[in-house]
Amino acid sequence: MKEGDELVNAGHINQYLYCPRRYYYINYFDTIEMNFYLRDGQLKHENQSRKGGWIREFYIKSENLGMHGKIDVLESKNIKSIGTTLTPIERKRGSSYHDNDEVQLAAYCMLLEDYLGEPVRLGYLYLFGTNERYAITITDWHRNKVLEVVQAIRDMSLDRIPGFADNPKKCEKCSTAAYCLPEETRMLEGENAKEEREA
Repeated sequence: MKEGDELVNAGHINQYLYCPRRYYYINYFDTIEMNFYLRDGQLKHENQSRKGGWIREFYIKSENLGMHGKIDVLESKNIKSIGTTLTPIERKRGSSYHDNDEVQLAAYCMLLEDYLGEPVRLGYLYLFGTNERYAITITDWHRNKVLEVVQAIRDMSLDRIPGFADNPKKCEKCSTAAYCLPEETRMLEGENAKEEREA
């Protein structure tokens, strides 16, 4: 984390899980570039936020959890037996979701339950690609992963660059590829390793 940052942004949890190296460059060097995927996602969020009668872009923070973040949408329902319930909805540009998206949603659920003082066990991932939302039950696995990543982000330092993502295809759509230079760096690291073996 940058010096002086006390709370981890819940959105950064997703970025870290996608690729810790990408998050490193964004966090320490502000190297995120605008590409098609990033801009398309921004436009979808902007257009969607003007529709419906939801609580939109709800900022929340928790010193207890060491996190803060902005929930895209909160769905408010009045249920007779329970009263009013608030359910976080995280919007994504694609047509599928992954574990890192679920963990980010879990972070928002944890922030919300800390704020409300009551359990939040369900959230939704809304996908622009399918125009549908998917109910995600927040499990202990999700919660533990959130806490694990928050600690990993806190433990990051400028002098330790994380390794590459396990899946090289992630680099193709990455907005920090021009700074990370994955192909070139892998090539150089391979040559250096070869020279060390031969020395």
